[in-house]
Amino acid sequence: MKKNSFINGALIATIGIVLTKFLGIIYIIPFYAIIGESNIALYGYAYTIYNLFLSLSTVGIPPAMSKLISEYNTLGYYKTKQRAYKLGKNLLIILGIVLFLAMFLGAPFIANQIMGDNTGGNSKESITFVIRVISTAILVVPYLSVTKGYLQGHKFILPSSVSQVLEQIVRIAVILIGSYLCMRVFNCGVTNAIGVSVFGATIGALAALVYLLIKIKKNKKDIICVTKDEKIKEEEKKITNKEIIKKLLIYSVPFISFGLALSVYDYIDMTTIINTLTNLGFKTSDAESVLGVINTTGNKLNSVVLAISTGLMTSLVPNITASFVKGDKKDVKRKIHQSFLMLLYVTMPMAIGLSILAKPVFYAFYGASNWGSKVFCFSIFVALFRCMFTTSISIAQSLNKFKNVFLSIIIGIIVKLVLQVPLMNLFSNLGLYPFWGATLATLMGLTTSIITNLIVINKTVGLDLKTYFKKMFKFVYPLIIMILVLIIMKKFIPLDVASKFKALVLIAIYALIGSGIYFTLTIKNGIFSDIFGDKLLKKLKKGN
Repeated sequence: MKKNSFINGALIATIGIVLTKFLGIIYIIPFYAIIGESNIALYGYAYTIYNLFLSLSTVGIPPAMSKLISEYNTLGYYKTKQRAYKLGKNLLIILGIVLFLAMFLGAPFIANQIMGDNTGGNSKESITFVIRVISTAILVVPYLSVTKGYLQGHKFILPSSVSQVLEQIVRIAVILIGSYLCMRVFNCGVTNAIGVSVFGATIGALAALVYLLIKIKKNKKDIICVTKDEKIKEEEKKITNKEIIKKLLIYSVPFISFGLALSVYDYIDMTTIINTLTNLGFKTSDAESVLGVINTTGNKLNSVVLAISTGLMTSLVPNITASFVKGDKKDVKRKIHQSFLMLLYVTMPMAIGLSILAKPVFYAFYGASNWGSKVFCFSIFVALFRCMFTTSISIAQSLNKFKNVFLSIIIGIIVKLVLQVPLMNLFSNLGLYPFWGATLATLMGLTTSIITNLIVINKTVGLDLKTYFKKMFKFVYPLIIMILVLIIMKKFIPLDVASKFKALVLIAIYALIGSGIYFTLTIKNGIFSDIFGDKLLKKLKKGN
């Protein structure tokens, strides 16, 4: 098993996550056809509750584990590193069991909270059943997550990425094959079909966990780096289990805060958009459709762009931590510059391209929609800013600036809360769509957090901003040329869609021309090699 460099690790993790997210979007199309759109709510209930319990069962420990392992490994504290993994693993297994029991036994109460006294839809018994089925995944996923963090901390990014894709493939296979057999072959009914589908989360996690454990066993010597007979270092003897757990929990706080922050942003939208839009003359059904795009359908499409920062973070945390622990500020600075350049180089054209192609993209995935493309063409930029938000937090966290990370998140939330309704009213008065005001409030909140984190990072390592902006300009002007070409193309090849096939053809034409212009110009002016290195460029040229 080979360790991955910072760039290779980031690319491998990103490819794995993008592929996982893409599969997560695509499978919905056949699944809708099998289950029926009216029955998808039951599936949604199970996953909404599962995601809540899952966030509680991991509490930010997997990425914190990656940072801690990298730190101890760099210092040569190999036995302490193994203790940290064992303690983190045991902690999450126990927490997983407790939350599994809470979810399993509390399923009837949760079902009652969801349905209340309403009738005519899914029964409380059906909801209870699917929640109990998916609760079994809580027994496996925390163990899987901390094992991924353990390998990522050693800079073994490829096995972690492969396990992620494997987990998704197995999960989707269970969902599609299981639901088809239940509905079309054995006639088991919708509830059982959904039950089998959500059980895919457990089967997928088990497959990924087995794969990782086999990898760890086969490469034990490369990972552990120490023999049983080797004496423990004097410095290590002073490190107690209590100290390790304390450190693990402290490191996990920024990741917990990050997850909660995104939930708070969504909550602010959920509690203000419908009321504000109806006060501005929108029908309730239209207001709900707008919110659905912002929080659900649009978010699904945004996830492909967001995968870039998630992949970058996977490689970023252990690599910057290792350099910071060594006291190599020059290397830390280099990796920070490279991180932001890589992130913006990839995500800016993606976000802008998706905004221009909002109409055919939304139609290709969800069909005709009155509000879909109108909302999505601007809300896609939330993904771009969330990428920068995630990266800035990951870097600040790697530099042990925990209080600053927390403060930046709080300030961003306050900005979003204060500006939300006033901006919606302002946009309405200007004759623009008022829901764009809600999106702008999100962008301004995230921007505030990003700037706050960058100020702290700059004070810590002293960023070379002049050089950074010079390099950034090298891919900004090709991007502007790409945008102008695509806008001109719209006059000759209109983006009007009447079928999903036509939508896909339009997306393909615009994407090929746009990306062709962008990559050709950035390869010629040398910025591609500056960011990704000559090796990747040579590999791409050989592939052609």
